[in-house]
Amino acid sequence: IEKIRKNEYPLLREQTYLDHAGTTLYAKTLIERFSKDLNSHIYGNPHSDSTPSALSGARIDKVRERALRFFNASPDEFDLVFVANATAAIKIVADAFRDISSNPGNIETPTGFWYGWHRDAHTSLVGIREVNSGSNRFFHSDEDVQRWIDGGCNGQDSPLGLFAYPGQSNMTGRRLPLKWPGEIRATQAAHSASNQIYTLLDAAALSTTRPLDFGDSSAAPDFTALSFYKIFGFPDLGALIVRKASAHLLTHGRRYFGGGTVEMVISQPAAAEWHAKKQTQPHASLEDGTLPFHSIIALDHALDTHAALFGSMALVSAHTAHLVRELHARLTALRHASPEGAPVVRVYNDEGAVYGGAVTQGATVAFNVLRADGTVVGYADVERAADKEGIAVRSGSLCNPGGMAGYLEWGAGEMREAYANGHRCSDPVQLVDGKPTGVVRVSLGAMSTMRDVKRWVEFVEGRY
Repeated sequence: IEKIRKNEYPLLREQTYLDHAGTTLYAKTLIERFSKDLNSHIYGNPHSDSTPSALSGARIDKVRERALRFFNASPDEFDLVFVANATAAIKIVADAFRDISSNPGNIETPTGFWYGWHRDAHTSLVGIREVNSGSNRFFHSDEDVQRWIDGGCNGQDSPLGLFAYPGQSNMTGRRLPLKWPGEIRATQAAHSASNQIYTLLDAAALSTTRPLDFGDSSAAPDFTALSFYKIFGFPDLGALIVRKASAHLLTHGRRYFGGGTVEMVISQPAAAEWHAKKQTQPHASLEDGTLPFHSIIALDHALDTHAALFGSMALVSAHTAHLVRELHARLTALRHASPEGAPVVRVYNDEGAVYGGAVTQGATVAFNVLRADGTVVGYADVERAADKEGIAVRSGSLCNPGGMAGYLEWGAGEMREAYANGHRCSDPVQLVDGKPTGVVRVSLGAMSTMRDVKRWVEFVEGRY
């Protein structure tokens, strides 16, 4: 890895980068290959029929299939919709469920849908509740979810439901069970359920350092959201992976249509407003407007470069698991001289998460720095101090409201009071009555090394 860093990531000679959960870094070769490609070909808008446009269209088709294969997803059973980022992918699902459940002429459900989400959900998953006119359920823990599944997935009052959760907490790095989508599907089949619950997996954090495997479509989520820049550093592109058996919820449910997704539209006043959606593949009716075709071409080079440098995501997973085990062990071993034995950091996570165990924990550590008397150092102050030393980390509430409330022990009333007193995610009050409103997050990636781990631990030890 050190040799790769020297050749491919020369900027890391002067900078220690520890925010791979935000985005990992792109390799020099990736940018060079992409630049050479653009300087060697004319790529036109894929909606036109010219030779340059046909070249773009063919390249998009190729990259779409390559991306599916990267996740071991058969194009016969899955489709991939290109989007801006994971949040855009989530919004496609949210809009479709809102539209299909609020349409009086729809036989599936005219009264809203049931929506459930896990405590560790990113803000983008929580936001789905606001477009739902049906009932919502907050799951407090993995055990809460498992009891619901084991009990037959009961409790919803609508024939259409959506359960959403992250494959990995973007706050703590804790990895959640990937068995749930298959279990939910099997439970409903066993109970001959009249209602139908679909699953949405936010894989943005998980896919950064762990391979996604869609080899068994019966166990796969119906919808999976992710961001390629978190895996490759570039391009700034996301995807929604759709299980084709469930694609009708999106293609027939979503009411909005944009350019490129329809075969014909009657615009002028008529007896009945009418349009015909494209029916070839799910992505054909979901990718509104002109695709970011240059970014998709860049993804082709990203796949090549990543494989050449790091081999496979399984190797990346093993490498980062080793590093995060060392990072966690060294951080938690730090002690203040007086009073003797007082810890320097407080790490936040569930008891079942094992640092170094890729099944239960990703390459992330979330913590706060403590003074010798046990009081908390402001998380933003730690980030700013690190930045002055050439170390990039992330701090704050990390767009994870459930995780923050749970791990930092904030009640809903306390959060509203903090807001009334001026606390904002974008402009935080770091401590309220001595209690932190956020954390410091250190996250590792494929090109991280033990030198990065050592640099961070030495910074914390030397300064605090």
